[in-house]
Amino acid sequence: MLGAIIGDVVGSVYEWNNIKTKDFPLFRDDCFFTDDSVMTVATADALMHAGEADDFIDAYKKWGRLYPDAGYGLRFSSWIHSDDRSPYNSWGNGSAMRVSPCAWLMDCGFTARTGMWPVNGRNRAKLSAEVTHNHPEGVKGALAVADAIFMCRFYAGGYGDDMGNPINERFSLEQFKLQIKEYIEREHGYDLSKTLDEIRPTYRFNESCQDTVPQAIIAFLESVDFEDAIRNAISLGGDSDTLTAITGSIAEAAFGVPDEIKTKVLTFLDERLIDMIEQWEEFQ
Repeated sequence: MLGAIIGDVVGSVYEWNNIKTKDFPLFRDDCFFTDDSVMTVATADALMHAGEADDFIDAYKKWGRLYPDAGYGLRFSSWIHSDDRSPYNSWGNGSAMRVSPCAWLMDCGFTARTGMWPVNGRNRAKLSAEVTHNHPEGVKGALAVADAIFMCRFYAGGYGDDMGNPINERFSLEQFKLQIKEYIEREHGYDLSKTLDEIRPTYRFNESCQDTVPQAIIAFLESVDFEDAIRNAISLGGDSDTLTAITGSIAEAAFGVPDEIKTKVLTFLDERLIDMIEQWEEFQ
C-alpha cells in the first residue's frame, strides 16, 4: 500500500496543475496526502478486521470522517457523511486507487503449488469496490489493479513448495510485464497497446476507472524502476494523484520501494496514518 501513498503524495500538487514531462522534483515541499492515501489506509484497516462488506463500509466512513477535507468526490463525500450503507453505482477511479492492500493478501505460494488463481484477496478486492463502486466498470478497475499487483509479486518473487523447492523461477522484468499486459487485456478488456508518448498529448483529467486504470498500468509497463514508474504516471497529466497512486501500487510489487523514498514520504503523513502503515506491515 505504500506505493499507492507515495504516488498520491507526489501527484498531489499536479492534479490541477498537470505537467507533461518526467523532469520534476519527486517531492516538493507543498506535497500532501489526499483521499487516495486515506482510503488506501481504510482498506487495510478493513482487512485487518474481517474484510467483510460491513468492515469496508465502516472503515471508509470512519476514515472519511476523520479526514473530511482530503478531497473526496461529491457523491463519495455525501455517502461518507450519511447513514446510507448502500452502494451508489459509481464507475469512478476511487475503487482502483484504494484496492492495493487486498492484492497483498493473495497467496503467491498457493498459486505456485497448485497453478490456481488465489481467491481470498481477490474476492476482498471485489468486495472493497462493490460497497460503493458497484458499477461493472468500478469493480473491473479494482480487480485489474489487484491482478496486476499480484502478478508482479508472483513473477518477480519466485515461489517454492512447502519444502523450499523452487516451482517458478523469477521472471525477468520484460517477461512478467508481457504476462501482465496479455492477461489484463484478455481478462479485463483494457486496451494497453498505446505508448505513453501516444497518450500524453491528448490525455486530460478523468475520474473514471476506464480512462485511468489502463493509463496507470501502461505507465508501469514502460517503467524501469519504482521512481521511473511514478514519473511516467505524472507525465501523463490527468487525475495525477489517483493515476500515480495506482501506478505506484503496482510498481511497489514489481520493484519494491527505495528506502530513501519511503523515508521521505512518511514526513508528509501524520502519526495516525503512519501507525496504520506499521500495523499493516506487521499484519502481513
